[in-house]
Amino acid sequence: MSDVTDQAVETDEADESQAPEATDTVDTPAAEPAAAAPADLEKEGEVAADFLESLLDICDLDGDIDVDIDGDRAAVAIVDSEEGRVPRRLVGDNGKVLDALQELTRLAVQSATGHRSRLMLDVAGHRSGRRAELVEIARGAIASVKETGENCSLEPMTAFERKVVHDEVLAAGLSSESEGVEPRRHVVVLPA
Repeated sequence: MSDVTDQAVETDEADESQAPEATDTVDTPAAEPAAAAPADLEKEGEVAADFLESLLDICDLDGDIDVDIDGDRAAVAIVDSEEGRVPRRLVGDNGKVLDALQELTRLAVQSATGHRSRLMLDVAGHRSGRRAELVEIARGAIASVKETGENCSLEPMTAFERKVVHDEVLAAGLSSESEGVEPRRHVVVLPA
């Protein structure tokens, strides 16, 4: 790696957690955890659903739990129920409460299964809506890079957000990298 000062470079593929990044690191596919079997992912989803239902009951909050498998991870969503809407305060400012709730849910799953979970949690469609916004941001950056042939740096994003952008850039045949240190970590889209 070239001499990099005050910046860390990686592709954000190994994990979407919000932990601060180490400096001057590059993730490699060997560092990624092995993909869980579908039965394991179903178990993760069930444990997460039980945990979240208990939490909603304790807090006397409305909401139903949807469990699915999205690729190589369990996907759990708290959605509006017949009894009422999911309180949007479970998302919080810029999704911070959602991120914390996701980490608590991952810890509950790890406690029950004995292994680290990569499950994704959504509340009231927040992540799915943000994903659509990020795809549009990525497409704009891709178009700019293809037109100018120059790098395009985006605004700072969470690891989840960077991963969405990296995936879109890769699908368009370009490359990207993450630079900087949390909370100012951002994606740079590179020409082909």
